[in-house]
Amino acid sequence: MFTLEQAQAMVPKVRDELMAMQGLKRAIDDLRIGLARIVEKATGNGHVRSEDELERQRRRAEELVRQLNERLARINDWGVELKGLDEGLVDFPAERDGRVVYLCWRLGEERIEWWHEIDAGFGGRQPL
Repeated sequence: MFTLEQAQAMVPKVRDELMAMQGLKRAIDDLRIGLARIVEKATGNGHVRSEDELERQRRRAEELVRQLNERLARINDWGVELKGLDEGLVDFPAERDGRVVYLCWRLGEERIEWWHEIDAGFGGRQPL
């Protein structure tokens, strides 16, 4: 459980991780597109012109996924819940009026200024 002050103190670290994760995801998506093109060409002519290149790109994609998962594990270890990587959306479990809620923060916001019920999600955000 986080207090507002504890969650706010985590925002810079979480921001850095999210931005790095988004960069990794973009690189993974680019590699997937490249791999799909290689496979498409191979199915058109029956062979892959450069199996070494295909293997190199596959290994690179695996490494990027490993790095992404490592960063996700770090965020989870901090007790922060990633709700949407593309949006940069995270929740910090907290207590409000004797019940568990989420302090809600999104990449681009300067401070944590929102909260929502556990089952409400982003659409149920309310100002603190």
